[in-house]
Amino acid sequence: MSEKNEIRSAPLTPRPRSAAPTPPVVSSPPVSCPPSQYHSPSLSRSPLLNGEHADQAPPPSKTPKTPRTPRLSLTPRFITPLGSPVRKALRMTKLDPQDAWLPITESRNGNKYYAAFHTLCSGIGVQALVLPVAFTILGWTWGIIGLTLAFIWQLYTLWLLVQLHESTENGMRYSRYLQLCCATFGERLGKWLALFPIMYLSGGTCVALIIIGGSTSKLFFQIVCGATCSAKPLTTVEWYLVFTCAAVVLSQLPNLNSIAGLSLVGAVTAVGYCTMIWVVSVAKGRLPGVSYNPVRGSTPVVRIFDVLNALGIIAFAFRGHNLILEIQATMPSDEKHPSRVPMWQGVRVSYTVISACLFPLAIGGYWAYGQKIPANGGMLTALYQFHSRDVSQGVLGLTSLFVIVNALSSFQIYGMPMFDDMESKYTVRKKQPCPWWLRAIFRAMFGFGCFFVAVAIPFLGSLAGLIGGIALPVTLAYPCFMWLKIRKPKMYGSMWWLNWFLGVLGMSLSGILIAAGLYVVIDTGVEVSFFKPH
Repeated sequence: MSEKNEIRSAPLTPRPRSAAPTPPVVSSPPVSCPPSQYHSPSLSRSPLLNGEHADQAPPPSKTPKTPRTPRLSLTPRFITPLGSPVRKALRMTKLDPQDAWLPITESRNGNKYYAAFHTLCSGIGVQALVLPVAFTILGWTWGIIGLTLAFIWQLYTLWLLVQLHESTENGMRYSRYLQLCCATFGERLGKWLALFPIMYLSGGTCVALIIIGGSTSKLFFQIVCGATCSAKPLTTVEWYLVFTCAAVVLSQLPNLNSIAGLSLVGAVTAVGYCTMIWVVSVAKGRLPGVSYNPVRGSTPVVRIFDVLNALGIIAFAFRGHNLILEIQATMPSDEKHPSRVPMWQGVRVSYTVISACLFPLAIGGYWAYGQKIPANGGMLTALYQFHSRDVSQGVLGLTSLFVIVNALSSFQIYGMPMFDDMESKYTVRKKQPCPWWLRAIFRAMFGFGCFFVAVAIPFLGSLAGLIGGIALPVTLAYPCFMWLKIRKPKMYGSMWWLNWFLGVLGMSLSGILIAAGLYVVIDTGVEVSFFKPH
């Protein structure tokens, strides 16, 4: 009987070695938390899961009454996984720790108000001023239908991106559009599909903002100075340089959260000049001899391409999808409080304001000017061309000032992905954050590089339809395919059919619009003037 008891007790109470006594539990290595566990909350909960005697019950006398690891988590909140299981936390450790060094993800204390400011500043701008030009080709009915459908479509894909930002399976947060695209389609295909459009939307938009901001600054000086001013005006290139210097100075703000105030100012000024332009245009009434008959080309082919180019202009009016994931990345997130909730609240408010600006601008502008709306500049050019004498100089000057301030603010948020990409090259190679002086050099190089392109290719703003076609997959097609690949909706269900239909339609329209934009540019011609800005 004693032998049986001895055999049964052997696994529970192993005989200690005679050479060395058993050390106290409080000083044993498993009790202390190694530095590697500070970035993995789940490992600190059970540090002995994989121990040598994990399957053996410890003696009652050696069990501490308090947890073996501190309850206070030392893990930064931005890398806390969404789920609590060990499997999710282990996958979470694969996140790139360099995110804490990059400007987009450096600060994660954003909120729904910041999200609304950024979304509104990036989602509305001077590209909306050319919407009445699309109506001259599509007419009243199809113009309103096309604008409404495009608004609903892009708002749906925006919702998809907000939902896809954080994965409920592995706890990952996709803080950049390109990162989500590569995770969905693979590293090689994702870069091939999205790298050029995203960089083109960021860098190309900054170039367009320099052209618009510099030209409007010159016009603002003429309005303020007056006809009797004796001061020598600056040239167009010099005004481009003045605007670029101001944009480079503002770009020294370190991260995306730090420019929330600038985004608020940009959003207010964008709403201000859009409202002022359409209110003044409608208040002054229709121009004499206004016609609303759609412009018809000489041949069926020309008419088809004109319609497609008008759809490209409408697509170009909705921008900012390439920044949604970056904006959402500035917000804290955990399992109980996911970032998609406040982010969608901010998006709903901002796009309510955007719709209140775009639809009156397009409808009111077409009603006031009809086919006389200038193709270059749209409503802003029409305001100065037709109402420079019957509208006070104060209103014209304030409108110009709002356009300049909005362009400066938009430059910061659209340049942030480029700043992030440049700094990531340094952090990957050096394994340390980018010093402030090198960050300043990077951003100055980007700003003056955009200035050089603006001076060398000043006719870039004439390619609105072509740019809209290139940006279309990022806005309307890729999010649908990402949802199908990541969320895997029920085959042949409503979400499955909807996303397949919109994704295929978006890609088809993109190819057609690019071809139509090229055809219109070649057929109608663009005044090409390298290094000769007007």
